[in-house]
Amino acid sequence: ANLPSSAGDPPPETMRKSLSELTKRAGIHVLGISRFWRTPAYPAGSGPDYLNAAVVLSSTLSPQQLLDELPPLEAGLGRERKGPRWQSRIIDLDLLAYGDLVLPDAATHDYWRGLPPERQAESAPKGLILPHPRMQDRGFVLAPLAEVAPGWRHPRLGLTVARMLAELPPAALAGMEPVTA
Repeated sequence: ANLPSSAGDPPPETMRKSLSELTKRAGIHVLGISRFWRTPAYPAGSGPDYLNAAVVLSSTLSPQQLLDELPPLEAGLGRERKGPRWQSRIIDLDLLAYGDLVLPDAATHDYWRGLPPERQAESAPKGLILPHPRMQDRGFVLAPLAEVAPGWRHPRLGLTVARMLAELPPAALAGMEPVTA
């Protein structure tokens, strides 16, 4: 989150509300929540700093069913999905992984994971890709995730979250800090 929402301003209120709403969804149980992390907007200069967090869930829903729960939750907080990718937003909920599943298949995952950065802003997959194809490159994903799932192993890379975080270049973590909210 990096913009005010119907839950209030500043973004910690939006994050708390989204977590509260997530726990009300049938078939979803929150097992762990990281601290909130203040991170520079990505890409650089695209808006105010974000707050990011990671949540570990247990769910009886399929990956697609779980993903389908997220846009209505975002909309309930006032998010409208329009405009270019990677812009400021009220809230952005992503499904990063679902156990050790690779979806839709290894070759498709490898294609999207290997997409050059300049093409990433222009192209979006038509369907669910798991694990998230760029999670291993993003400090704003890995730092919070390391607090709640440091031992989760990426099924295509064979690396744990803790190892992926440790191997990030310092620039990928620049300006990040946990916050008390």
